[in-house]
Amino acid sequence: MQESNLIVRRIKDGTVIDHIEAGRGLRVLEALGIDGKDGNVITIALNVPSGKYSKKDIIKVENRYLADYDTNKLAVISPKATVNIIKDYKLVEKRRVTLPNKIDKIFRCSNPDCITNSHESIESVMEVIDKAGLVLRCKYCTRILDVNQLKYN
Repeated sequence: MQESNLIVRRIKDGTVIDHIEAGRGLRVLEALGIDGKDGNVITIALNVPSGKYSKKDIIKVENRYLADYDTNKLAVISPKATVNIIKDYKLVEKRRVTLPNKIDKIFRCSNPDCITNSHESIESVMEVIDKAGLVLRCKYCTRILDVNQLKYN
């Protein structure tokens, strides 16, 4: 069997999310609400060999640029990811995602008795208490939250 390289075409305008932790690419798509319904081309590469890490996922989304809100979601799911902004086939901005000290309105608290899950109009606020271990705590009920089980608002 002959080994061949997969060639993924460059994008003219949009975002390339690189260095996503292997196996988390689909979760990134879900969190960012990227589903292809807008008609833009989306390229997803899962478990790609990487020089920095043994494997990684990559997502290319044409004609979409990530807002800070999206970048915060990405930082929780894959804190080593990089965001590359492409315009006219050229890299115009490259940034590492960074986990903020608190995350507003993105995730729902997993505690059903938390005030943020009541009929009150209180938005969730998650405090980041361990950036390396991805440990979050609800500001209101102080529940420690598992990043892998968070639901998005």
